[in-house]
Amino acid sequence: MFSKIVSAWNTLVDVFVRPFAALFKRNTVDDQAVDELRQICISADMGVKTTERIISYVKAQAGTQKTCDLKQITRLALLDTLGSVRKASNKLENIVLLVGINGSGKTTTAAKLAYAAHSKGKRVLLVAADTFRAAAVEQLQGWASRLNIMCIAGASQQDPAAVVFAACTAWKTGAYDYVIIDTAGRLQTKMHLMEELGKMRRVLAKQLPKEQVTTLLTLDSTLGQNSFDQAHLFNEAVPVDGIILTKCDGSGKGGIVFAVADQLKIPVSYITAGEGVESLMPFNAETFVNQLLGD
Repeated sequence: MFSKIVSAWNTLVDVFVRPFAALFKRNTVDDQAVDELRQICISADMGVKTTERIISYVKAQAGTQKTCDLKQITRLALLDTLGSVRKASNKLENIVLLVGINGSGKTTTAAKLAYAAHSKGKRVLLVAADTFRAAAVEQLQGWASRLNIMCIAGASQQDPAAVVFAACTAWKTGAYDYVIIDTAGRLQTKMHLMEELGKMRRVLAKQLPKEQVTTLLTLDSTLGQNSFDQAHLFNEAVPVDGIILTKCDGSGKGGIVFAVADQLKIPVSYITAGEGVESLMPFNAETFVNQLLGD
């Protein structure tokens, strides 16, 4: 499942696989092995806290053994870190709200989610609620046209909550199986936009009280540790159900996957690589870790 993404994610090979291969030639967890493991994790953007968690796990598992299977212990440490958060569900609710800063791949991800559902015969409605950036509306309308999917678009500077209200009205007709809403890229310095995001959620709750909403946050994998402040603020504005890690074919180092699970306690639901609509992949912890370790 992840072979396509890992093959495209060239930096990952340098940051993870090759250094791990050198580390696993050892069969003891001595000071030098610990230092090498720490360097690999830090270089891969895991952050200090998550790195130390992994090292503590490895040391505890190794105990006082003179020799050990360092690769297997590292595997268990990485899986334990990803397992520190509730398991992500890749089954979306009927109403999907996409949030994230400008440039994180949110609009393209909306198209990818729509394509995945549409290719299974589902009736999808795309909603261009990013009325603050005209290019975002045009981009989503373009995707909708290419995919032969309906799209509701707001006018420039229109209240995004009004666009969501129109989407709710369309949903009530029974013509759709999924509604996927693209929102404006809200920076952490623009709290009034965060409040607007909360307003959209309130419209959904009032108009569609019986429907559950999946809120997914797009995080640019190339930003590394800078993504955490964004995630904290978005999670305060609206409860985030899952992360979509984007741009995995760029210079992302991969360690952010572990840091997100360990520090934010938000599961990673999907990862993407490339602009193609087929590049959305459900996240599977065991498969992902195996790929990183070179299996």
